[in-house]
Amino acid sequence: MTNTTAPPIVVSQLGWARERPQPREAPSPGLALLGAFLGALALAGAISAPLVDRRVAVSTQVVRCVVVGCFALAGAFALSRRPSERQPVLGLTCTALAGAATSLSALIAANPHGASGATATWIGFARLGEPIALALFPVAVMHFLLGLPDGSCRFSRRAVGVGYLAGVGVGLALWTRRPSLPLWPIALELAVGVAVGVAVSERRYARSAGLERQRMQWFGWASALSVEALLVAVGLRLLWGWPHHPALVVCVAVTPFATAIVMAGTRRFATRIDRILAHTVSLAGLTGIVVVVYLVVVLGLSNVPSDQSTFGLSQVEHLLHVRLALSMAAAAIAALLYGPARFRLGQIANRIVYGEREAPDAVLRTFGSRLSRAIPMDELLLQVAESLRKTLGLSAAEVWTGAGGRLERSVSVPDVPVRRLTLGDEEQLVVARAGVTGTAWLEVWLPAILEGREGSVLRVAPTTHSGQVLGLIVAVRPPGGDQFTADDDTMLTELARQVGLALHNVELDSALQESLEEVRRQADELRASRARIVAASDAARREIERNLHDGAQQHLVALAVNVRLARRLAETDLGASLELLDQLGEDLQDAVQELRTLAHGIYPPLLIDRGLEEALRAAAGRAALPTEVVAGDRGRYAPETEAAVYFCCLEAHQNAGKHAGEGASATVRVWREADRLAFEVADTGAGFDMSGVVGKGAGFVNMSDRVGAVGGVLQVDSSPGNGTTIAGRVPVT
Repeated sequence: MTNTTAPPIVVSQLGWARERPQPREAPSPGLALLGAFLGALALAGAISAPLVDRRVAVSTQVVRCVVVGCFALAGAFALSRRPSERQPVLGLTCTALAGAATSLSALIAANPHGASGATATWIGFARLGEPIALALFPVAVMHFLLGLPDGSCRFSRRAVGVGYLAGVGVGLALWTRRPSLPLWPIALELAVGVAVGVAVSERRYARSAGLERQRMQWFGWASALSVEALLVAVGLRLLWGWPHHPALVVCVAVTPFATAIVMAGTRRFATRIDRILAHTVSLAGLTGIVVVVYLVVVLGLSNVPSDQSTFGLSQVEHLLHVRLALSMAAAAIAALLYGPARFRLGQIANRIVYGEREAPDAVLRTFGSRLSRAIPMDELLLQVAESLRKTLGLSAAEVWTGAGGRLERSVSVPDVPVRRLTLGDEEQLVVARAGVTGTAWLEVWLPAILEGREGSVLRVAPTTHSGQVLGLIVAVRPPGGDQFTADDDTMLTELARQVGLALHNVELDSALQESLEEVRRQADELRASRARIVAASDAARREIERNLHDGAQQHLVALAVNVRLARRLAETDLGASLELLDQLGEDLQDAVQELRTLAHGIYPPLLIDRGLEEALRAAAGRAALPTEVVAGDRGRYAPETEAAVYFCCLEAHQNAGKHAGEGASATVRVWREADRLAFEVADTGAGFDMSGVVGKGAGFVNMSDRVGAVGGVLQVDSSPGNGTTIAGRVPVT
């Protein structure tokens, strides 16, 4: 039975996970031998051609050998990296056919007539092999394109076989036309083969995913670079008559395919093609526009006669001036077309590479502008998730937000139920330092993210600020989807940084709003407290005036009347006068006591003279409930502090006397807590349900105002059957 278990995972001490390197594929002996033979044949053909035909220029010989050598080495390298694939062999086949055709052509050109013996035999084989090699070359190119990127041709194998048979037939037909060798059938065959190969490859590219798609993009990059080189060569040829050898230009132009074979065969570089391909396609398009503009303007408008031998000096100068003016006009037109053409070509390149109009980093460019438009954070995060899914080709994009280790999946595209995640202190520290992570790391530290996504390709970027985890950005691709590239990871890192900064700003804004609301509430309470204090002061003055009028003033008026009556009685009835004077003395004592009581209610003299403890004990002695005073601190404080505590305790004690009920008792405690003076009035009465209280009573409002006026706080605690406790704390120095 074959063991299909996954390779073991190695986890480092920091939680990073990586797969063990897998053993390389065993080479196929047949493919290896065939590749070696084809590579040697290609190099031999390229080297032997200049040796046989001395008329070929040295530069042409060098370029031809270099091009063939590049393809041979590229095919050999790819075969060594991926020995089980047939694509390197197909590339070597194309190279070998080109080299063989070149060598045979050189042999025929060097010995056109008059050869005898063995040389004649070799010339005969060359005359037969040259057209066949040329006719098979387009079919091999088509086979190479059909097999991108690994050589497994999904097109009908019968069609490929028929193509090779047709190539042999075309070669034999051309052989019958010797000594002339028309090349138009070869060109037509090459055009048809390239068209079929490109069409099938494009269809396969549209359906591919993952590493296969990225490997095919390297050949797209080579095609774009080759087209750009040909466009430049055509423009230079038409404008200045250089280069002189079109075939040599084509050889040089297809050299990027050798690079594509090497890059697509290495896993390290195969995944780094996205941005390179997009820029190359855009650059090739811009080059084509510039070349077309120059050709149309300079050649189309210069109207140069075909016979320039009769030109005089003035006519040559005029022609040069016209060419210079037209070149400047072409440069201006190209500059005007650069902006819109670059934008449009960028869209086309992104659509080819990413399947969308925007590159993956477009979400970074638009995030700042969206944030500056004051879009609500929920809507902004939703737009970020939608952009990520579209530009990165994701099956799902999620944004988790939270603080203090409690995260919530607040945004997801497509929409899924809200889910919560709790991180411990150690997990928060690791996640904050992790950066962009993959599946292996998540299995160790955040396995909850992987639930229901077994086999999917994931990237998670933590959104942090100052070492605090504020959320996660989760990017999910389906099983077998494209691997995330280094550019994708860089983009996710930068996006997570910007989202983390935005979330931190939202927290600051929320804290600022809460502080503002608190300040407004305190201001409202302060205004209400001031109004109540003014009203209470007016009411206290009216009460004092009323008490003086109804109490002491009435006693004094009565004493004045009795004094006058005693004087009249002293003249007529001395005994009655003495009795009235005795009564006046008692009434005078009552008036004095009433004045003392009134003065004690305004501000107790005992509080000024003896302090808070003695004043509270004196008040407890006059209370309606049995009261115990416990004073843990006997120090003296500011008069306003002692007055606030005293009158709050007095108010609380009076409320207890009114509402505690029969058999209740009260306890008054005063003690020092660091820089605060604490007090508490607790009774054992009936209590009340605080949840049913709609607003504070007048007594509670008065106590809150008194304590708040000196910077203190007041707390009321009560429940049915458990009595009532009123406690407060006042700052002291």
